Amino acid sequence: MDESKPLKVRLTFTVILVGVSLLFAAVVTDHWAVLSPKVEEYNTTCEAAHFGLWRLCTKRIFMQKQGPSEKGCGPISLPGEHNCSYFKHFTPGQSSEIFEVTTQKEYSISAAAIAIFSVGFAIIGTICVLLSFRKKRDYLLKPASMFYTFAGLCTIISVEVMRQSVKRMIDSKETVWIEYSYSWSFACACSSFVLLFICGIALLLIALPRFPQNPWETCMDAEPEH
Repeated sequence: MDESKPLKVRLTFTVILVGVSLLFAAVVTDHWAVLSPKVEEYNTTCEAAHFGLWRLCTKRIFMQKQGPSEKGCGPISLPGEHNCSYFKHFTPGQSSEIFEVTTQKEYSISAAAIAIFSVGFAIIGTICVLLSFRKKRDYLLKPASMFYTFAGLCTIISVEVMRQSVKRMIDSKETVWIEYSYSWSFACACSSFVLLFICGIALLLIALPRFPQNPWETCMDAEPEH
């Protein structure tokens, strides 16, 4: 029996918990992408926006003179009047014209639904690992590793759906948004995918039985006949 196996499981599980934390941070925050319109005049206000899976936040910023290569509104970190609202397709009655006019509803719902699947897989995997710490329950590590791998795959799919949503929004002629950038929530989701996917596979390899290194190991480990 590999005596270092419990230590390997705990180290891998620690990294997985970091990935799960990043996943939760990405799902509940609203900084996946930042949008800004073209600014023709300075010393005036402009409206930038940032959004996540559930909410859209707009910010009216007082513009100051920028460099020749900077034509957008922002950065979003500048002080200004801030307003957030949930997307209309999640809470009827709320306004989210950016997503309704540019037919982003399907993208938004898809990205949010896939992210929820990812969170569900991560939670089930964590429960399996915690139960496996009890004696004679190492068999739970294998399904846990698969759940974490599925969570990582769902996360990267949600990221790609969101990326296509932003691209389609910028390419649309129905909006004023001309510039975009991905923010820290997007980075959290990408990092979560890497950690969950790689550590999920690593956990599976750790959970697999060790193959005998010498031909006689199997015979030596066999039960004696009475």
